[in-house]
Amino acid sequence: MEWKSIVPLAVFIPFISTAQNKIQERPNIVVFLVDDMGWQDTSLPFWTERTQWNNLYETPNMERLANQGMMFTQAYGCSVSSPSRVSLLTGTNAARHRVTNWTLEKNKSNDDKSDVIQPPDWNINGICQTYGIAHTYQVTSLAQILKDNGYHTIHCGKAHFGAKDTPGENPYHLGFEVNIAGHAGGGLASYSGAENFGNRTDGQKSPLQAVPDLDKYWGQDIFVTEALTLEAKKALDHAQKLDQPFFLYMAHYAIHIPIQKDMRFYQKYRDKGMTEIESAYASLIEGMDKSLGDLMDYLEINGIADNTIILFMSDNGGLAATSRSSVLHTQNSPLNSGKGSAYEGGIREPMIVSWPAKVKKQSKNDEYIIIEDFFPTILEMANVKKYNPIQPVDGKSFVPLLTGEGNPSKGRKLYWNFPNVWGPSGPGIGATCSVRDGDWKLIYYYDSGKKELFNIAEDIGEVNDCSDKRTDIVKRLSKDLGQYLRRVDAQRPTFKNTGHPTLWPDEV
Repeated sequence: MEWKSIVPLAVFIPFISTAQNKIQERPNIVVFLVDDMGWQDTSLPFWTERTQWNNLYETPNMERLANQGMMFTQAYGCSVSSPSRVSLLTGTNAARHRVTNWTLEKNKSNDDKSDVIQPPDWNINGICQTYGIAHTYQVTSLAQILKDNGYHTIHCGKAHFGAKDTPGENPYHLGFEVNIAGHAGGGLASYSGAENFGNRTDGQKSPLQAVPDLDKYWGQDIFVTEALTLEAKKALDHAQKLDQPFFLYMAHYAIHIPIQKDMRFYQKYRDKGMTEIESAYASLIEGMDKSLGDLMDYLEINGIADNTIILFMSDNGGLAATSRSSVLHTQNSPLNSGKGSAYEGGIREPMIVSWPAKVKKQSKNDEYIIIEDFFPTILEMANVKKYNPIQPVDGKSFVPLLTGEGNPSKGRKLYWNFPNVWGPSGPGIGATCSVRDGDWKLIYYYDSGKKELFNIAEDIGEVNDCSDKRTDIVKRLSKDLGQYLRRVDAQRPTFKNTGHPTLWPDEV
């Protein structure tokens, strides 16, 4: 009897207390990813001054998030969607993982036609978790590692990691325990619940871009942005019942085309004198911002805001580079060009991080980071100290930038490789590779051998090409870029007239 009365108190109670403490020490993590959002598509200025766009758009919840955390003024993604999303989930640079353009259908490239070059045989099927799938990059995803280390993992919204009818199409296969509306599609057929989000009910085949899983909202006057937010909150209701932290990957389809009117916000922008399409675009932005605010409200109401990290990011620049005037609805000024471009307008993104008690409120960081850095950063935030993914990790944790304890960007170079033909024409669009080293950025065009050099600190709009004046820097960065691309086994196009590969930047 004495043994029974002593052992439970001495052995088991301390063990339970320790387990509870470990749970409390591990923060919840929300990645809030926006689709095609430009650096200036917000009332929150990421430049040194406000622009006319900051005065037109209304994103009060981005401002609210920035007030409780840190803004990054030089956060970079890739110039199109799938490469950025794959790099976020894998920590791998796009030059290495070779998912360099957007994916959709199995074994089908989405490259446009060129009279000069043929794009390489890139990983058109995206990523997957298993061996033997053609044209894929096998990975251990961020979600899988978090799941294996005790996190409840939720995917909500746009996936775009793998092509249709491949394992990577479904977020379940990449470590997400919950998947809401994520599939192979990178765009969406319709934002409107009244239009069933593009799904057909007449027996005809639905388009590939029809949004799945949200049939309970079909026929209703609701936007997909709102429907996804409601479903995310339901998933968080369940997550709170579990004795484990959660990872919510909230990846909105907004603000990708088609540009449709969210009537909750549309008229106010018309009243500002904006055109119909500009007002519709602005309404998509504010609808996205409302979703952010609703999730922040949820965290506060449920008493978990103080133990939840929020990382806000866009996958690529706003659609401002195209010459197709029918879809011109935004500008990235003072940045040059937009989505699909090697210029800053295609790759520089709005980014905010809120980490209660860790990140100084209302702070700003001007060091540069890149999308693959999210992978090691989030794992460090989650206190996952040991992990061994199949793929190499190129990203660097930016936790020291958040806490003020170091600068991993000092002396670092950033690299991009896009050996593809995206489609629309515009400034900086083409098969390119590029490198950022401090203030200098070199862009190399595979088809022509042309090189451009810009001092980003002095010329954020990339209008003054310094390649003729600073040949020493061009030579140094060309050598560095060429060596990097070979080291990671990157791809390059071939010339159609000869069948020979294009030259590396240090061969020109």
